[in-house]
Amino acid sequence: MDKVLRPARHLRGEITVPGDKSISHRAVMIGSLSMGRTEVVGFLNAADPRSTLECIQAMGIETALTPHALHIVGKGLHGYRQPGAQLNAGNSGTTIRLLSGILAGQKFASQISGDQYLVRRPMKRIIDPLTEMGAQIVGTDKFTAPLKIFPADTLHGITYELPVPSAQVKSAVLLAGLFAEGRTTVEESQASRDHTERMLGLTPVRTEGKSSVSVTGGVQIPARQFYIPGDPSSAAFFIVAGLIARDSELVIKNVGINPTRTGYLDVLRSMGGKISIENERQIGGEPIGDVVVKSSELRSNLVLQGSIIPNIIDEIPILAVAAAFAVGTFEVRGAFELRNKESDRIGAVCENLSLMGLEVEELEDGFAFHSKSTLIPTTFDSYGDHRIAMAFGVAASGLEGESTVKDSDCVDISFPAFWDTLHILAN
Repeated sequence: MDKVLRPARHLRGEITVPGDKSISHRAVMIGSLSMGRTEVVGFLNAADPRSTLECIQAMGIETALTPHALHIVGKGLHGYRQPGAQLNAGNSGTTIRLLSGILAGQKFASQISGDQYLVRRPMKRIIDPLTEMGAQIVGTDKFTAPLKIFPADTLHGITYELPVPSAQVKSAVLLAGLFAEGRTTVEESQASRDHTERMLGLTPVRTEGKSSVSVTGGVQIPARQFYIPGDPSSAAFFIVAGLIARDSELVIKNVGINPTRTGYLDVLRSMGGKISIENERQIGGEPIGDVVVKSSELRSNLVLQGSIIPNIIDEIPILAVAAAFAVGTFEVRGAFELRNKESDRIGAVCENLSLMGLEVEELEDGFAFHSKSTLIPTTFDSYGDHRIAMAFGVAASGLEGESTVKDSDCVDISFPAFWDTLHILAN
């Protein structure tokens, strides 16, 4: 379905955003490996986390989703049963990569794949370390899904330094480490999301510019309650919408403010964005707060590169939209990973910015452009990617005239109520 959008008069009000997608995935997996009943409050009931939920259900884990919480009856590390068919990760890279770490430690063979977009995404990044641990895992000739995973005689702990920052690879190795003999350690030179470590109760060690985190195999996971804060990546779209709209003041309640996820707030503040955090607190090991946003005159003249890129990788499309409505230049370097997301996000961002009338230089690992005082309403292509659809939905709300976002339903991956929420705030 295509979505027709008109300029927002203002954005005013108080909203919540859906539960954090990254934490929802991990709560389902960790809950299924625990012994006893896990309660997940604030579970993101959207397409991606549902893929993870359906995979563990296919392996015999009982769950019950109510309006208030998701309940999971865990059976311990070896409580899964062999699925009767290929596991379907849908569009979710988190599902296939993290679950492969768990499947590597099972005593049965399995196969996992996904939709037309997921089967194009690279899996060698998890195949290599899992194979080093002794896993029997095979992809296609191009190291893509479907992945076939056979029972290994023994997994053994390793020390693995991430070639590039990736919370998904780190988490896959740590989850496999639960089934391995000895100690498994993951080292990283640039910090990536640390939700898995927090949820497993692991303590990172920082020495000589590196961070490492370790897990010991065979340790049983206790059942517990997980509280899922509002997804900061989902909040980013409304934060930018509030900054670029005239006469706006917006409060986004109960947003996760984990420091490995909020680099985009620093970027927006450096552009002159009026953003504050109120009611800061910590629940279930994750910091949360209420984000207050006011209309701002944005200035860019920024080059984003280096250590900040892993922290803002999912927010680069919406940061590009913010920069399009700012004054100055904007450049992103070192973000080649964006080409391997749900779409080629570098290409998608460049194409859609160009449709707005900007002259964009597309780079192998990023892009660069200078803003213009006049931007053109247009028809944006989402490329079936939820973050591209939402980013340019926000852009459309700031343009003078009617715009369209093609294939707008893809927002269901992470934020099913996105269009309704935007409409309510803008009127």
